Amino acid sequence: MLKQILSGDMPRSRTLGLTLLLIFLGLAFAPFLTSGARPLNTAATICVYIVLVASYDLLLGYTGIVSFAHTMFFGIGAYGVGLALASAADPTWLATIGGLLLALLLALALSLVVGLFALRVRAIFYAMITLAVASAFAVLASQLSDFTGGEDGKTFGVPELLTPGFKLFDFELFGRSLDGKLITYYIVFGGCLALFLFLLRVVNSPFGRVLQAIRENEFRAEALGYRTMVYRVWANVIAALVAALAGALMALWLRYVGPKTMLGFEVMTDILLIVVIGGMGTMYGAVVGATLFIIAQNYLKSLMAAGSEAAAGLPMLAAALHPDRWMLWLGVLFVLSIYFFPYGIVGKLRMLGFKPGPKPG
Repeated sequence: MLKQILSGDMPRSRTLGLTLLLIFLGLAFAPFLTSGARPLNTAATICVYIVLVASYDLLLGYTGIVSFAHTMFFGIGAYGVGLALASAADPTWLATIGGLLLALLLALALSLVVGLFALRVRAIFYAMITLAVASAFAVLASQLSDFTGGEDGKTFGVPELLTPGFKLFDFELFGRSLDGKLITYYIVFGGCLALFLFLLRVVNSPFGRVLQAIRENEFRAEALGYRTMVYRVWANVIAALVAALAGALMALWLRYVGPKTMLGFEVMTDILLIVVIGGMGTMYGAVVGATLFIIAQNYLKSLMAAGSEAAAGLPMLAAALHPDRWMLWLGVLFVLSIYFFPYGIVGKLRMLGFKPGPKPG
């Protein structure tokens, strides 16, 4: 049963399997394991970034396409839902679905255009074209302030079921009120889980194996009769649509859309870092990488503050652990992860879990 759910792509390592199980249980029961807004917001962000990074890995890790336009599609999904709800007189599910459908149509059209024209060039030229398109879209979102809210972005209401004031039941479950925030979290969690399993199915299908063949040797794949251009375009479309859906879930959770949060190049940088840390060409790399990166991003500064206070008797160490230097230490951790895990954390764990058969006598 589990093998079917995972599309036959088992962890192939006890350590990796246990890690994935702990992450799944932690995210599934996060509202009941933690208290306060920050831990729950961290868990929701991890869910969204797992899907966002996995959809990008479909391009980079499985197809060998380097694109800088992924945040554009993420932002399209977020802005589609956010602007639809912000402009509606009453935030309803109809407005939410309508905004999402429009966003998906726009993401589909742009991904086809970018794919059909830009994928005809190779390597760095395609990356530069996608960077230019994404930058133009971010500038457009910032300049159309009357429509998008400009640099400040827009806050918006959500359907009553998702509002914090909504109570599903009067009683509490394990000390947690069953309110709209809890419902929103499980919509985000369930949506991200479904999207991740969909991507896992895609990469383990015959379509996904052709993508890997294109990554390894595009000329050989074409010589075998596969229309590589068609496969590359469809990979671009699938990744764009999944990224747009992830953006829509993020907007529903935050109840806010803005260019820095949804379209900023920092988001694209985070995606690239997570792909490398987790391991390219494996969907599970997105799970492990996103979890570690988002937790470090949210709690490394607090951890360093505690360490700096504890090392007050050692001035140099206390200065090195000052919270203002958290980005430096995050960079150090990234360099160390690349050094010790050149194939990513998941790649390393799978290599350690691989046991070659006995040599023929």
